[in-house]
Amino acid sequence: MADPSPRSIDNRGYHAHVYYDAATKPVAERVCAALQEKFPVEFGGFRDEPVGPHPISNARATFTPDQFQNIVPWLMMHHEGLAVLIHALTDDSVADHSSRALWLGTPVPMKLEVLRPQYSKELLPTEARAG
Repeated sequence: MADPSPRSIDNRGYHAHVYYDAATKPVAERVCAALQEKFPVEFGGFRDEPVGPHPISNARATFTPDQFQNIVPWLMMHHEGLAVLIHALTDDSVADHSSRALWLGTPVPMKLEVLRPQYSKELLPTEARAG
């Protein structure tokens, strides 16, 4: 008989990707500045070109699991109409960017085929890098 209990998934943190284009970059800058002012996130900067699975420009904020309950509700109310992907940082980056993803606004199609199974350490919250 199969074990009915779900397997434990180790979550080392989260990314919030704020998507923008040339016209909405000032909005993204405003949202990200407010996010950084309100919360101790690790800001990954603005990427004005597609990178990795992200097909359009985005800014990335990295935060720890214990920050989720404060950051995500804040983003729900303050994303100013921009698309925002929030995903966990587990050992399954494809699932993190697809079946486990949380979207605010209109989802952006991801290029999942370019993902590595695991994240490089620099993409994890500082406190999770040692492990």
